[in-house]
Amino acid sequence: MNINTTAIVSNSEMIKNYKACREKTEMFGKTFVIKNNRPDAVLFSMDEYQRLSGILEYLESLDEKDIAKVMDSFPKPGARNNYPIDDLQNNIK
Repeated sequence: MNINTTAIVSNSEMIKNYKACREKTEMFGKTFVIKNNRPDAVLFSMDEYQRLSGILEYLESLDEKDIAKVMDSFPKPGARNNYPIDDLQNNIK
């Protein structure tokens, strides 16, 4: 998963300036919330939530054979980029 570092906020920023965080969420579709230097939550825009809900509903309608095909299409372990928490924290300001 690629995370846009400008879509990361601290928990305290979310509490102090919720309106700005909501605007950021609308711009990026989702905002990642960090608490005590650890990922804590994800805030989705309504459009992004509806998009993801549609995907989940579709996946729930598949039979086991089709689910296996979908699972095989996902990135294999180790094929994803990992972002150290220190790199993410340095971009929160």
